[in-house]
Amino acid sequence: MKDWTDLLNAVQLGGWVIYPLTVLAIVSMTIAIDRAYVFLRFTRAPRTHAHPRPATTGPDDGLKPLPVENVFRRLSAPLAQLTRAPIWYREAKTEAIAAEIERDMSRGFWVLETIVTAAPLLGLLGTIVGMMHSFQLFGGNGLVDPGGVTGGVAQSLVATAVGLVVALFSLFAFNYFSRRLERLMDELESFANERISEIRLASETQGDGP
Repeated sequence: MKDWTDLLNAVQLGGWVIYPLTVLAIVSMTIAIDRAYVFLRFTRAPRTHAHPRPATTGPDDGLKPLPVENVFRRLSAPLAQLTRAPIWYREAKTEAIAAEIERDMSRGFWVLETIVTAAPLLGLLGTIVGMMHSFQLFGGNGLVDPGGVTGGVAQSLVATAVGLVVALFSLFAFNYFSRRLERLMDELESFANERISEIRLASETQGDGP
């Protein structure tokens, strides 16, 4: 209990800069939790991904157990439903949906990237404000209020520390989810290529060129 009290007291020393830093920390954690849920819930690959069935058998082939918002199910829709459309049209629709998926999955990334830069700057601002407060306590005849000077130094150090912690958390979250998105897009590209190759093979087998 004493540790928590000491921590709260230390945070209070940070001054007004702690409030915007707290807002940035909450925003960063909210985005991280939201993206973690989205990646966990809607990026599961279908069981038939390793050995996919022909995409012309139906829109839910191998994908029915997955949620409608699942990225693999979204990507397979134009390949399975537009059975009478030419291959080039289905490829174009697939590319458009892949771009939409990438945009949806990267939602909030720019905020994390902004917090990575803004949080240390706010901490630096708190440092400057704290040091200015300390210097104002020096009078013409020397040191006037030693306690006030040490309080100002503590304020500057706490603000800097909090800003760095928020920035580090946001940086790790941004890099982690960016890497996961890159891997996901590679898997989607492989998935779409497999389906398109099967459609081409089926068309050539039936004697109907694409």
